[in-house]
Amino acid sequence: MLGCTFPKASGLLLLLSLLLASVTFAQSPPADPPAAVPRTANVPPSERAICASTYAAEKLWFWQRRLKLEDWNITVVVARATELKPKTLGNIHWDSAKKTAVLHVLDPADYDLPPREMLDDMEFTVVHELIHLELSPVLSQFPRDEANRRDEEHAVNQMADALLKLQRGK
Repeated sequence: MLGCTFPKASGLLLLLSLLLASVTFAQSPPADPPAAVPRTANVPPSERAICASTYAAEKLWFWQRRLKLEDWNITVVVARATELKPKTLGNIHWDSAKKTAVLHVLDPADYDLPPREMLDDMEFTVVHELIHLELSPVLSQFPRDEANRRDEEHAVNQMADALLKLQRGK
């Protein structure tokens, strides 16, 4: 839980975990693997999902507080692409009366990105879905159709991107 104390360390912690796990689970490593490419191919999918779940939970903890959603009981679940709507990387389902929510992030097995970009995308998904939760009381008053859902997604993406750039000093 180093990332809970030092949120910026959690990504490094996950990369180190993946690298250590790949060494632990490797049967016979190649003689000279490329130095710049983390070897995660030998990490079992279940281990990658556990690491991703831990990382996403740390980011949830951080952003839930940053967005002042501490009064919500939110859990994060790693989901396969087949469990999500097509062309989505996550979702959130909530119960406003109980102030509970389940936030889904895409399983690492379904990503086709380098590890650092995958982690950044997972954090983006967490922030994106929390913004939806924050906006839900306002938007629930309006009728929903494809056009305003598209507009909402665009606005939420812009806000999530801006928040993450501020956090990362970009």
